[in-house]
Amino acid sequence: MFDKIKNDILGKEYSLSIAFVSEEKSREINKKYRKKDKPTNVLSFSLRENEGELVLCKTVIQREARDLKKNFKSWLLFLVIHGMLHLKGMEHSSTMEKAEALYYKRYDQKHLSRNRHRILHDPGGGRRIRQRTKRGKKS
Repeated sequence: MFDKIKNDILGKEYSLSIAFVSEEKSREINKKYRKKDKPTNVLSFSLRENEGELVLCKTVIQREARDLKKNFKSWLLFLVIHGMLHLKGMEHSSTMEKAEALYYKRYDQKHLSRNRHRILHDPGGGRRIRQRTKRGKKS
C-alpha cells in the first residue's frame, strides 16, 4: 500500500524505507536529532537526494489514535503521508495541510475503506445486508 503513496508523493525513483521502533528507540532518536526527550509518532530523515526513511512508533500511534478517537490504520496512513511530505521538503503550513488532506482523502478511500457501505451480518441467514439510511436509500 505505501508504495503507491510513495510513488505519488515522492516519485518512483525515490528509495524509501519505513521502520517501526519501540518507544524507547523513538525517544532516543527524537532526543538525538530534535532535542526532544520524548517518543514521537513519526520521524522523517532525508538521507540522500532520492532516498529517505520514516521511523514510526506503533505504540505512540496506537495511543494517539485512541485519544483522538481515530482508527489506527487511518491515523497511521495520515502520519505516513505527513512524513513523506516532510521528505519532499514541506514544512508545517497551510500548504502542507492541504496536501495532507488531498493525499489522505485519495488513499483512505482507495486502501483503507474498500467497502464504504455499513454492512450488518444477518444472524438468521448468515447473509450480509446493507443498512438503510434515513431517506430509505441503501448506504
